[in-house]
Amino acid sequence: MKVQYLLLTVGMALGIMASCSDDDSFSSSPSRLLTFSADTVKLDTVFSNVPSTTRSLWVFNHSGDGLRCQSVRLARGGNSGFRVNVDGVYLGEEQNYETRDVEVRNKDSIRVFVELTSPINHQQAPQANEDDLVFTLESGVEQRVNLKAYAWDATLWKNVNIGKDSTIDSPERPIVIYGGITLDSAATLTIAAGTTLYFHNDAGINVYGRLKCNGTAERNVVLRGDRIDRMFDYLPYDFVPGQWQGVRFYQSSKQNELEFTDIHSTYHGVVVDSANVSEQKLTLRNVTIHNCQGYGMVTNNARVNLYNTQITNTLNDCVLVNGGDVTMNNCTLAQFYPFDSNRGVALRFTSKHPLQRLKVDNTLITGYADDQLMGERTDSTAIFNFDFAHSLIRTPKVETADSVHFVNVVFEDIKDTVSSGEKHFVRMDTKNLRYDFRLDSISSAINKADAATAQPIDRDGRTRDERPDIGAYEYIKP
Repeated sequence: MKVQYLLLTVGMALGIMASCSDDDSFSSSPSRLLTFSADTVKLDTVFSNVPSTTRSLWVFNHSGDGLRCQSVRLARGGNSGFRVNVDGVYLGEEQNYETRDVEVRNKDSIRVFVELTSPINHQQAPQANEDDLVFTLESGVEQRVNLKAYAWDATLWKNVNIGKDSTIDSPERPIVIYGGITLDSAATLTIAAGTTLYFHNDAGINVYGRLKCNGTAERNVVLRGDRIDRMFDYLPYDFVPGQWQGVRFYQSSKQNELEFTDIHSTYHGVVVDSANVSEQKLTLRNVTIHNCQGYGMVTNNARVNLYNTQITNTLNDCVLVNGGDVTMNNCTLAQFYPFDSNRGVALRFTSKHPLQRLKVDNTLITGYADDQLMGERTDSTAIFNFDFAHSLIRTPKVETADSVHFVNVVFEDIKDTVSSGEKHFVRMDTKNLRYDFRLDSISSAINKADAATAQPIDRDGRTRDERPDIGAYEYIKP
């Protein structure tokens, strides 16, 4: 019994030692190679001198034996701006941009992290920036992983305060803004056609004076976030809401004009503070506000006009009117926010302040839910004047007694639960977050606007015909 036990114990020990020996052995055979999760690490397009996001790479050993790397190094050293961490070791200047004697045991793996701060390239267009991560095995075999990005030189602004009349005109070179732009009450800021401003997460525009965005149909002014890379292969960060803080017009601000302007992927798109209702606060012509993590537009007791304006896909309401004097004509308000089923409605108006007038003409108001129009009168004595005409609204048909407020309105068939309001639009690709709110050929908004009051052109600057369409876009036959 004792002898058998001793032999069993020795046998088990030898088995364990043999197993350890298999895992601990290392080969210098040229046929034994590492395997990589990708042969190229792509960081998309980044701004020069601005740190990128982090990408990672797995290095596997499926060779059947342990492998040692004499070195793992950046081929261009510090010249490319790539920063690499290999299995916890940073390949920095002090290490001459390499690490040595890296072991990858059989059936094991290590992880590599890659970032980039690209140097200035002094070119107008984005330029390719590449490097190689070189794994030199004990056998002398070199294996390479390509690191690739496009770097775009940008002008960087931080905590910008504008105290006098100024113009931003930069159609070719991007401007990246940290901390935001604050416009003094005595100043007018004009943003020229074709200019794109890229706002960091903490940045927006705070307007105490006057803001003018002078875009054209061919060259919109674009206000957006500064992430120009991708969250996933199919999803650019530019399609993700909450990338920057949006535009706010404070009490002292008046006579603001935004024309052919694209505002997207903000927290709140546009917020308008209370002001003297007798003075024009803000006019939007041919404007898009899309994909907001808060409200698309909030107006508080102010005079605001919206023409040919698209406000779509917001976590809270697309438009919230808290009293004041607001006019909308040929607008598209569509609530298809994809990230939260507890979304707001397309249009909400309240008596938080006296509603002197809400006049809505030739406007398309729709979304997923059966009721996209909410009027909230909390004080029965408060002024609460509203009128809708020649519009298409996804809401239960109003009672005859209230029809004075709804003239020639098309009430969308809420029994159609299959397509809800999606049927009106050219593209509603929720999976890939691609949307096109131009009218589809089957939309009941076509030819339903009032020719006497409709805008002469649409959001894209196209001339409306003698039978104009409801909404911001005129349907054009293919």
